[in-house]
Amino acid sequence: MPPMHISSDHPLLLRIADDLATHGWSQQSIFLPQALTAELAGECRRRSATGELTPAGIGRGEQQQVQEGIRGDCIDWLEPGQCASGDAYLALMESLRQALNRELFLGLEELESHFALYPPGAYYQRHLDRFRDDDSRTVSAVLYLNEAWQPDEGGELRLYLPDGRVHDVVPQGGCLACFLSADIPHEVLPATRERLSLTGWFRRRAGAPR
Repeated sequence: MPPMHISSDHPLLLRIADDLATHGWSQQSIFLPQALTAELAGECRRRSATGELTPAGIGRGEQQQVQEGIRGDCIDWLEPGQCASGDAYLALMESLRQALNRELFLGLEELESHFALYPPGAYYQRHLDRFRDDDSRTVSAVLYLNEAWQPDEGGELRLYLPDGRVHDVVPQGGCLACFLSADIPHEVLPATRERLSLTGWFRRRAGAPR
């Protein structure tokens, strides 16, 4: 699969930037084509079958701990050159990074991203994505890889919005949810089936002016 390149002034990317500026979050129900979504889901399942996905921790550095009562997913980091589908996804997200920098002046320097697999019943309690001692995570981006997800299967990403409202994102394959990492608390609700995603963060230089 060749890398996927779209211009950073593509209307879809500009809509995400506008949503973030206006609301602090954005949901695009059709962000990836079905074929690429299926390829990425297959890569996630392959890594799971070969033991490459490992239980995720909370915290960072030496303080990181696995606490299944808080977070129950297994993850593996996505790096360039690992698989064609991953490179196609990273190319698309690079265009998004450029669009966000041009439109919102965020100074985003890189994307860190990992595959995440939640077994049935697993969840992630309410939290913020920015660490107390590291302000580099600026925009969170969650891409869903689940085919034919049904609303009664659960697994929503629940966003707690600044105006007091709650918004639930159904984890349907190809859907992308973005939100400001420091401003939007969120949680992952338990599901009745396996739930796959690519979860990432656009980062700026730690300590850079906002």
